[in-house]
Amino acid sequence: MTDFAPGAGYGKSNRKLKTALIQHKALTLDGLSERLFGLLFSGLVYPQIWEDPAVDMEAMQIRPEHHIVTIGSGGCNMLAYSSAFPERIDVVDLNPHHIALNKLKLAAFRHLPSHADVVRFLARHDMKSNIQAFDMFIAPRLDSATRAYWNRRGLNGRRRIGVFGENIYRTGLLGRFIGLGHLLARLHGVDPTEIANARSMREQRQFFDERLAPLFDRPVVRWLTSRKSSLFGLGIPPRQFDELASLSSEKSLAGVLRQRLEKLSCHFPMKENYFAWQAFARRYPMPHEGELPLYLQAERHEAIRNNAERVHVHHASFTELLAKKSADCVDRYVLLDAQDWMSDRQLNELWTEITRTSAEGAVVIFRTAAEDSILEGRVSPALLDQWRYDAAQSQALNLKDRSAIYGGFHIYRKAA
Repeated sequence: MTDFAPGAGYGKSNRKLKTALIQHKALTLDGLSERLFGLLFSGLVYPQIWEDPAVDMEAMQIRPEHHIVTIGSGGCNMLAYSSAFPERIDVVDLNPHHIALNKLKLAAFRHLPSHADVVRFLARHDMKSNIQAFDMFIAPRLDSATRAYWNRRGLNGRRRIGVFGENIYRTGLLGRFIGLGHLLARLHGVDPTEIANARSMREQRQFFDERLAPLFDRPVVRWLTSRKSSLFGLGIPPRQFDELASLSSEKSLAGVLRQRLEKLSCHFPMKENYFAWQAFARRYPMPHEGELPLYLQAERHEAIRNNAERVHVHHASFTELLAKKSADCVDRYVLLDAQDWMSDRQLNELWTEITRTSAEGAVVIFRTAAEDSILEGRVSPALLDQWRYDAAQSQALNLKDRSAIYGGFHIYRKAA
């Protein structure tokens, strides 16, 4: 089949990714969990990013002179940021599949003829014409490694790019995990796609309370959510699982996941929350149904197209990239939830480079699986004392995050 299989990357291998994830010896339970997670995470994980770029941009207040460094993931964030005309965006990711996807999305904006073509390519499913659009407009302008990646054929002889003629958002580790969640719900008599028919937030609440919430009390769901490996598909590594499970006396994530799903289902109108559409309908809404992600909205198209050349994609870790930069040159840092995976040593190495490279007025944003910031008590006071935690805005913006899958959103500002 055409697949984004673990280890099937291009260019450099996945060794950097696996090294970053593994902190325990192989012949231990923790070590085995880390290695299994690393294997699964070395394929395509996120076709769409699951952090809300609108929240990010409100926190960062991007200006034209800003230099941003961000983790790539599914690429939606860096495209949204580029619509604010920053001087430079450096995108880093240890996963070569994400690197290829970020480069493809950038090329789609640069080379497809119109906004409608970009939306058709990146937001619509079952569009076989997308393959012709790739061959005609995008492939000739890609670098050779990225072009080879998307032209690579699977066991059935089909090229990877073929997923854009079907529904790429049903692929990848998270896409398949969502699919399994739908299957499990249907086996219990619940069709999650029905929430897309809700005409009001009241109807969304009713569907959640009556149909979705009771699923978390089913024995099989409680059993599955107490197993680390069963939630690797949600992108929850062993360390994150342990932190979240510590919040429950049952050592299960059923309660935590129920709470996060409630926010996704009930706190925002469906027409305004494309994350909910991906979770429940497994696609983006059509124009009469709701809004597309920021980067696919018509009023941002020309800005992103014109600024695409300011975006530079690197197969590297955040710390590795920063170590090559001069002092005082970066204005905004976007860490997603990567710190949840890090050891104390890795955190201190990262924040040493963040502090060294940060310009006056720099801002760091990140998310955590649990509610609290993970930095206090783990990062050296000598480093953290140079930053101010903006607790009020962090809490306010966390409430606005439509993806709803994280416990905390955090903003650190460079101390004057």
